[in-house]
This record gives sequence, C-alpha cells and structure tokens, in this order.
Amino acid sequence: MRGLCRCGRVEDAYGMLAEMERRGCEADDVGVEATEKEMEHRKQGFFSTLKEDFVRGLSPGRSRRGRSHSPSVSGHRRRRRGSSAGPPEIFVPRSGAEILSPLREGPDPNGSGLGDRKSDRWTNWLCRAPVSVSVPRYSRSDLRLLLGVLGAPLAPVHVSHHHPLPHLCLKETTRIETSSALYILHQYLAASGGLKLQNSVVNAYAMGKVRMSASDIQTAAKAVAIKGKSPSGKMAESGGFVLWQMNHDLWYVELALGGSKIHAGCNGKLVWRHTPWLGAHAAKGPVRPLRRAIQGLDPRTTANMFMDARCTGEKRVNGEDCFILKLCADQNTLKARSEGPAEIIRHVLFGYFSQKTGLLVHLEDSHLTRIQNNGGDAVYWETTINSFIEDYRPVDGIMIAHSGRSVVTLFRFGETAMSHSKTRMEEAWTIEEVAFNVQGLSMDCFIPPAELHKDRIIRSSTSSGNRSKVVDANNVVITRVCRR
Repeated sequence: MRGLCRCGRVEDAYGMLAEMERRGCEADDVGVEATEKEMEHRKQGFFSTLKEDFVRGLSPGRSRRGRSHSPSVSGHRRRRRGSSAGPPEIFVPRSGAEILSPLREGPDPNGSGLGDRKSDRWTNWLCRAPVSVSVPRYSRSDLRLLLGVLGAPLAPVHVSHHHPLPHLCLKETTRIETSSALYILHQYLAASGGLKLQNSVVNAYAMGKVRMSASDIQTAAKAVAIKGKSPSGKMAESGGFVLWQMNHDLWYVELALGGSKIHAGCNGKLVWRHTPWLGAHAAKGPVRPLRRAIQGLDPRTTANMFMDARCTGEKRVNGEDCFILKLCADQNTLKARSEGPAEIIRHVLFGYFSQKTGLLVHLEDSHLTRIQNNGGDAVYWETTINSFIEDYRPVDGIMIAHSGRSVVTLFRFGETAMSHSKTRMEEAWTIEEVAFNVQGLSMDCFIPPAELHKDRIIRSSTSSGNRSKVVDANNVVITRVCRR
C-alpha cells in the first residue's frame, strides 16, 4: 500500500510539473504574440507620425534621427534578450518640431541661440539677411505702416565728413547759440571716446533686435482698433536688423519684421530703399545718413550733423538736465525732397545732450508734409519721432548706446475736423553686437540694386545728334560719341 501511495504521489507530482510546463508555454506564446502586436502598433504609429511630418513640411531624416534614441525601443530590445524588466512603456508618437527646432539665421529673441562666438555670428551676417522671429498677427497694411515709418528713416540734412568740426571761437561776431552748440559737440565727442579714436574707424558693424507695436488709430468720430493686439492693448512684432557702415558715407541696413524684410542703403551718391510692396526706389533729395545710426551708434556722424545747429536752452529729460540743440533743414533741401503733390514744409531735429555725461540721450524729430489732392482740399501729415537713447557702454574705447526706444505719432489733419486722425507706434531696440574695422568689408557691399540702374538711366541727345549723355544711378554723366 505504501508503494502504491508513493507511486501515486510521484505520478501526481509529474502531472503537476507537466501542467505547469504547459501553462508556461502558453504564457510565453501569449507574451510573444503581445510583443508582436506591440511592435506592429509602434510601426504603424511611426509611419503615421512620419506622414504627419511630411504634411507639415519637416524633414523625415530629422524625425528618424530624433526617434532613434527612444527609451521605449531600447527597453524593448533589452526585454527580447531575456532580461527581467518592468511593464513595457507606452509609445507616444511626437512630431519632429518637438524634437529638432529649425535653425535661426537672425537674432534669437529668447537669447537661447547656439553659437555664442562673436566672430562666427557677425561674419555670417555679412552675406545673410536677418530673419524675422515672429509670425504676423495683423493685417499687411499695419505691418507696412510700421516698416514704412520705423524701418529706415533718414536724418533731415546732408552730413559732410570732409569738413571737420570747427574749433571754438568766442568772438563778438559769433552768436552765443552757435558757440554754445560747438562747445556741447566738443564735449560730446570727448565723452564718446575722442575724435582721434573715432577717426581711426574705417568701417563699423552692428546687429540688434527690435520690437515694434502700434496702438489704436484715433479719428474725429471714433477710435479704430488694430487687429491682433496683445492683452496689454498693443499689437507687437519682434524682429532683427543688421547695419554696416564704411567711411561714414556708405551704409547698408536690413530689417526683418513680421515675415517681411526691407533693405536700405547708400553708396555715397544715392540713397535707396527696397520694400516688398514697392520694390527698389531711390530717395529724393541729397544723400542723408540713416537715423538709426545717429541713435547712439555713430558719434562722429552725429556731431557733424549738428555742426550747424543752435543751442535753444535746457530741459530735464528722464530726471537728467540736458542741453537742447536745434537743427532745421534748409529750403533747398526741402524742395529737393518734395515730389509731385507731396510738398515737405519743414523737418526739424532736436538733440538733447546730458549735462552730466555729455552724451546724446534723446532725439526729437518733427516732419510736416502737405499733400494737395486734385480738385480737393490739402491734407497734412505730421510725423513726430521721440527716441530715448540708453545703456551706453564702451566698445573698443568708443561709447555706444546698447538700447533705446522710440515713440512715433502720425497726425493727419486737413480743412475739416472729420479728416483728423492720430496713430501711435512704438519701437524698442537692443544692440547685440558691435564691431569696428571688420576685415573683408568692401565697396561692393554698398552697390544699389540693379533695377535702380535701369530705371534711372536718362539719355538726352543734342541738336546735332552726334553726342548723347547717359546719366546712371550714381549721377555720373558719361559722354558718348556716336560714330556714323
């Protein structure tokens, strides 16, 4: 009996072992089947995500490289090798934009751009244009208004660098306003680093970021709101600009904002501008410097521009006592700048120089234009730009303003009160990089667009018909003898 019991127990034990082995095989089959289903699900998720990336215009290579290091895939490989691990992680497909963001060629508004080396950044800007860092949130007309007024405004008068700043001469025949202005300018040049150091500068480069905003348009009847305003009541766009100068007479600037980009430049004989909506066109009147350059970036040009100014008094600006210099454009300049029905009546610039530091801290620009409609009343446009110049820091011994802000007011008025309107715009800028005497900068960087050469070629034949004069875009007269 005991033998039978023992045999029965052994058979029961073998039966239990067989049952456990069978159940283990089924569990393994279920696990393998579940693993194959999981891989199929991941494969479908990968190709569906890849299809979404193609639709969004992203590179599939980027998506593959971004997903090649997925922790779920590596964990699955380890589990297939027999290692004991926890439950499989859930595979969540992600878009390529979350893995690899596009590279930027312009300034990064968040300050998180790669490549902090100064030489690498401004060298790339020599041949590349700035890229806007924001998406337009309002109409194109509003963007054109911002870029047209704040993009590349010019100074009111021509600046000659061939005539140095005269020495102080306190004679009885000299007006006290003129003598005071010369004294203020000499102090300004000394505070900016000295004339000797500034004369050693052959060319200059500056790169910065801008943020422009426009408020509501106020009319005589009601206030018209601009679409796309931020919660603070202003619509704003961020962008960047780059400025090149050479011998103080040649300059070139590019500014990108809200998906649009404008170019402006001067080759010493012609000032031109290019906008997406107007193309390339030349500025009327004499050659004038860029207003953005005299906002604390070019002390020598600023001093030469105020050479004929008068000291009109003192004023306190932002808690600082300042001398006021007034500069007016003469009638010949205003007449040369007028065109067609648009007549420029006045253009006045006020410069506020700190009595404490001697530096330029505020600019006030007033510009009045009269437009005569055919058979209608005249319409007047008054543009006022108030610029506050801040954060002076030395760069190679020259004091350069690294930030500032401008407030612009466009006032339209006419014969009737119902035609009055007022628009307010603001701009804030910061300077990211400044460099002097950059190697490789040549005259070729300041050549005007080719279409300006074609548009401004004027040929006039003499009465004899054997000579003709060709005037190109640089106002150079070429005499050609026609052979018969």
